Amino acid sequence: MNSESPRIILASASPRRRELLDQLGITYDVVPADIHERPRPDESPEAYVRRVAAEKSLDTWRSGGGRLAVLAADTEVVLDGSILGKPRDFEHALSMLSRLAGREHRVLSAVSLRLGDEHWEALNVSSVTFRPISREEIEAYWATGEPCDKAGAYAIQGKGAIFVRHLSGSYSGVMGLPLFETAELLKRAGISVLNVPFP
Repeated sequence: MNSESPRIILASASPRRRELLDQLGITYDVVPADIHERPRPDESPEAYVRRVAAEKSLDTWRSGGGRLAVLAADTEVVLDGSILGKPRDFEHALSMLSRLAGREHRVLSAVSLRLGDEHWEALNVSSVTFRPISREEIEAYWATGEPCDKAGAYAIQGKGAIFVRHLSGSYSGVMGLPLFETAELLKRAGISVLNVPFP
């Protein structure tokens, strides 16, 4: 982040989202949301990520006094219609990665932007296919510490990339903030990206 005045508030403490937002040339303050993240009964994964992103932006909007636009996102790994979440421990990560191995899964990344009474949303859906993975590889990967706080127990931008055979969709979306959708929402709110003025 540079020393310019912030143009938005990012409702996330994720270093990956900060890194991706930096790529757009957007200055920001970080005010993480504090909400309860758990799917409701019979809630689809798509509805869940949309709701959580919207609740994050609303929570930070209320706490931030409404002085700037608030951007929030939620990203989940979905396999066989179920959200995998983040691993609680090694055994949980082993179960997740063993299920993902050799198969295709979806990564849903919802974005929510609030400014005044306006609320804009977007959903990115990507498909990721893993190659087969041995238990020894999973143990070695867990030992790096990378999977601990990641949805689906892997980071595509890190060492977890060695498991990815194919990606269809948004690389940045799988990381946690789909930049195409994010830039479109920012422009709808009158916030230019890459420091390029509107025509």
